Amino acid sequence: MFPGTPLTESTLLQAAWAPRRYGWGILKFVSEYRFTDYFEKEVLRKRPYLKKEWCIRVVEKPIRSEPQESNRYRFWGEVPELEGRFLRVITLEDQVTIHNAFPDRRFKP
Repeated sequence: MFPGTPLTESTLLQAAWAPRRYGWGILKFVSEYRFTDYFEKEVLRKRPYLKKEWCIRVVEKPIRSEPQESNRYRFWGEVPELEGRFLRVITLEDQVTIHNAFPDRRFKP
């Protein structure tokens, strides 16, 4: 977190959550994101062209985000690999567990 601060589980958790708390650039690694069984078994089956990296990129640098009912969050971001279409990513309350993702044709930035 700061030079000279010992790396403990507590300081790593603080560093991981600080960006969300203070609006800094996100300091997360791919391995820190989780995916629900629904995402793994249903979403990727129905939309095999989707990549987990795209979903993570949208959550880390969204064009827009907002809370959703049922303690979930929506994130939108442009994905050049989808010919510039916008991807909507739904996370659970922790905002690191990705539950759903799909191209959102109705989204206007």
